[in-house]
Parts: sequence; C-alpha cells; structure tokens
Amino acid sequence: MRQVKLGLWGPVVSEVCFGSLAISPLQGRVTEEEGASVLEYALEQGVNWIDTAEIYDNYAQLAAATKAYPEVQIISKAYSVTALEMRQSLEKARTALNRETLDFFLLHEQESALTLKGHSEAWEELRRAKEKGIVRWIGISTHAVAGVRAGALQPGLDVIHPILNYQGLGIIDGNLQEMLEAISFAAEIGVGIYAMKIFGGGHLTHDPGKAVDFVRSVQGVQAMALGMSSREEVDYNLLLLSGKDIPPTLRDKVRHRERKLYVADWCQGCGRCLEACPQGALHLRGNLVAVDPEACILCGYCGRVCPHFCLKIV
Repeated sequence: MRQVKLGLWGPVVSEVCFGSLAISPLQGRVTEEEGASVLEYALEQGVNWIDTAEIYDNYAQLAAATKAYPEVQIISKAYSVTALEMRQSLEKARTALNRETLDFFLLHEQESALTLKGHSEAWEELRRAKEKGIVRWIGISTHAVAGVRAGALQPGLDVIHPILNYQGLGIIDGNLQEMLEAISFAAEIGVGIYAMKIFGGGHLTHDPGKAVDFVRSVQGVQAMALGMSSREEVDYNLLLLSGKDIPPTLRDKVRHRERKLYVADWCQGCGRCLEACPQGALHLRGNLVAVDPEACILCGYCGRVCPHFCLKIV
C-alpha cells in the first residue's frame, strides 16, 4: 500500500482513505455488521485511515471494527456552529469512538469565507481543542472552490477534503479549472489535501483508471477517500491503484453495479430534502420528489432529513 504524507504538517497515511459513508446507516447499502466486516477487511489490506462524519451515525460501527487496530486514524466532521456545539461534537466522537485523542476533526461542508465566518465560534473551539491535545489535526470538507480558497487561509488549518474528479462533477460554485487553481493555492502553503467523489458519485465508473490517474496527477493532492461497501470493491480499488491486472469476473461484478437514489412512493412532498441537497439534484414533480440522476452524486444527505424515510441509495 502506497504511503503519503498529508501536507507539510500531517501524518503519513495510506494513499487510500476508507470512506465509511458507504457502510453507514445514511446510505443503507449494508447492515452494520456487514459494513464492519468490509472495513476490517480493508484494514487488513493496509488501509490505515477512515473518513466519517457525525451525520453518518456510524461511530459505534467504526469503534467495533477498529478495536484490533488502535493505530488506525479516523477523520470525523461536524456542522457545529457555536463553541458549545463543537465541544459536544468532539466529546460525542471521543466517547463513541473510544478514543481519548481524536486524529482529525473537520468542519463539514464549508462553502466560502462567509460560511466559515458563521462557524467562527466552532472553529476557534476546534483550535483550542487542538492546543489541548484533544484533536491532532483540523480542517474542513467542501464541495466549493471558494471553500478551498477560504479554508486554506483559516488560522490553524491542517487539511482540506475537497470534491475532485476529472469532469468537475459536484462542484457547486465554479468549474474544474477553478477548483484545480484553488487546490494548488492551498497546497503551496502546505495544506494536506485528500479528494472525495473521484468517481463523481458513480457517474465516472465506466473508466475508473482515468479517474484515479487524474486525481494522482493533480499536484498537491496526496490521497483520496473511496467509499466501499463490499470486499469485492476493496479488492477492485486496491488492485486498480496498484496498477495490477483486475480479474474479469471481479471487474464485471464491481464496475457494473449501478446505484441510484430511490424515492419511495409514500413521499409526502414536504421539500425538506430539496433544502438539504448541496447539488440541486432534487425537485418537486407534483407532490413527489424527483431526482436528476446527472446532478446527483449519491451523498445521501437528503435521506437524513426525510421525516418519512423515503430516500435511500440502492
């Protein structure tokens, strides 16, 4: 497993970070036990860090899967706005993950300097937690060009988790070239960067080698988070990154597994999911929610706000 250094100040980690959204209740692809088994298998293969978030609601799952791997590092994220909310989020993560010190903690889905200003209390609390040794490295995740640029200038920031793929899918405020320029700016001042959605939420799986090669070619991006919900996906992705031949049976089983956002027919048309979708991929058609499959990146964030549990990635 290729090892990389995350920015100037970050740790040495595997090039692949296990994206645990795919095994979380938020997406519902697998049971908690099945997901834990997949994660344990990935750790056995040399993946040594995990990406999660408070809203994924899978801290207990990760704690169980990493019990035998205390050296594995975990990144979590929260939408905390106030100092109190950040303290609560940090304590929740420490308790549920059974870790006295958190490896990484990020502000979730920051869009610009304006949103970071709105979360300034939480950020300052996160900095204090870092000074106290409660968390080692801090940063933001973002789907926005402006988020990357503003994040790079945040005092004390160590890492940024931006959306990045060769078609620029999922960028909410600009184009691919602008995102690349923002990442270059952040990298030049030493920020650690690990990319998300390199397969564009499933839209780019027809040529996964191109997707991986593109992210690897972007100077300043050290690593990538890959969502995996089966042992076959773990095997496939690790063979892909190692440059080894992928058996045709494995290739067919993984690459042809299409996913979509399913909306149940008992949808009430309340519209809450429309507000939660960062991509603008949902709209009301009559009294039901409809999905634009070209815009949807299968993040599953809509499902967490649905009061009737109508939305699920299948």
